[in-house]
Amino acid sequence: MRAFSQLLDDLVYTRSRNTKLKLIGDYLKETPDPDRGIALAALTGSLSIPTIKGAAIRAIAEEWVDPVLLHMSRDYVGDMAETVSLLWPTAVDGEPTIDDGTLSISAAVDRLAGAGRLNAPAVLVEMLDHLDVAGRFALLKLATGNLRVGISARLAKQALANAFGLDVDAVEEVWHGLSPPYPELFYWAEGRGPQPTSRDVPVFRPFMLAHPLDDARVSLDDYAAEWKWDGIRVQLVRTAGQTRLYSRTGDDISGSFPEVAAAFDSDGVLDGELLVRGTDQGSTELHGGAAASFNALQQRLGRKAVSAKMQAQYPAFVRLYDILFDGDEDLRALPWTDRRSRLEAFMPRLNPERFDLSRLIEAGDFDELSDIRSGARDAAIEGVMLKRRDSLYVPGRRTGLWYKWKRDPLTADCVLMYAQRGSGKRSSFYSDFTFGCWGEDGLLLPVGKAYFGFTDEELKWLDRWVRNHSVERFGPVREVDKSLVLEVAFDSVHSSSRHKSGLAMRFPRISRIRTDKPAAEADQIATLQSMIS
Repeated sequence: MRAFSQLLDDLVYTRSRNTKLKLIGDYLKETPDPDRGIALAALTGSLSIPTIKGAAIRAIAEEWVDPVLLHMSRDYVGDMAETVSLLWPTAVDGEPTIDDGTLSISAAVDRLAGAGRLNAPAVLVEMLDHLDVAGRFALLKLATGNLRVGISARLAKQALANAFGLDVDAVEEVWHGLSPPYPELFYWAEGRGPQPTSRDVPVFRPFMLAHPLDDARVSLDDYAAEWKWDGIRVQLVRTAGQTRLYSRTGDDISGSFPEVAAAFDSDGVLDGELLVRGTDQGSTELHGGAAASFNALQQRLGRKAVSAKMQAQYPAFVRLYDILFDGDEDLRALPWTDRRSRLEAFMPRLNPERFDLSRLIEAGDFDELSDIRSGARDAAIEGVMLKRRDSLYVPGRRTGLWYKWKRDPLTADCVLMYAQRGSGKRSSFYSDFTFGCWGEDGLLLPVGKAYFGFTDEELKWLDRWVRNHSVERFGPVREVDKSLVLEVAFDSVHSSSRHKSGLAMRFPRISRIRTDKPAAEADQIATLQSMIS
């Protein structure tokens, strides 16, 4: 546990990506099995201990620590695991806590996983009593599976690849066919065994990604244009009678969209955008079939169980962009034009209720395409994709192959209403800001919440302003004097019954602090309503 807790501590206080890669790589090389496999699972978000949840940890802590003190401390620290590890009694039966270093992370996970929901809290308490602060923090992070140490799953896999001289895309190719503590993976990494095979397993393949176009221009003789849809990028994989639906980060989301997974019954691997059908206001039919706004899709995201009613109310489908495999045939080495032809030939095998083809944009030249893009304010369109016609399907972002040309953001002048402390590195700052616009009755109504878009210096200024202009406190939230105007940029705005204003912004971010503008001159709700696609 000591080595893992030291790793977490080092990662929390390290900003350098290269340093993080080396820290993780060194740990994986120096730590024996199965601890390193458990650690890798935790770092990639693949570790699950169903017997312990965050609510159980809070309940345990409240038995040992005054609940008011606990929650006030949590508001200040910004992380429950860190708060509990710091407040936990440092003596048991009058004897000081001594961490003898004998508890391994694999043993801790095995004990918790095997304890059952009723006994797991007592098992956790026993281990906490015999660990120091760093050990307690590491144990609680393992128990909840929520490390929050600035590490993505891709970065952890890259660290593994760097440490053992592997290709990270080869690791991704076999990752979803393996399970913790990954003995086959480490045998391969150390040259003690063959590369694990992905045959007959519906594994995830890394996505090909695009660079922002910015101010560049390209020739449509070399690049094909298609709409960039505002859903979530997904990969459909079917082999050996099994189907998986993966998100861009490689998470298996088949359970959230079972009707889509069930409808994909032809062997192959397809790349597309997951959307929700819609024919009412806020949906588009002009560019390839009715698709509702992202707000509709959001109703289903993250759900482990989806009722028949939810499926009927928000019917999901995939708008297809590309084909990676046709049956067992790997097509990624073909140019885009050939893959597009193969995808078009593949379409008749698919259920049209669940799958359609992303249309290409017909434009004579770049200027005409620019005009078409400028008019794309439909709810489900984010902008335009430009794909080099001879581009192979290669993982990651490769310069000059694919570009994304997002539509220009909308902006509104809003009034700051509430502020909340952030988490992690921002736990000492008010960094989550709720803002509103004026309703017909002259009252401010919340229209969105943003926690990025500002610089570090602007964050310090905003934090200071919030502290000096607070009028009420609600736990970690402060209500402020309604006098500061923020220019908020957002991709789109949609009707929403969940918000008092009746509106929801897509990707709001603070683009400017308007100290020059009186709050009375901020925008009206009616102005935002006129922007609804």
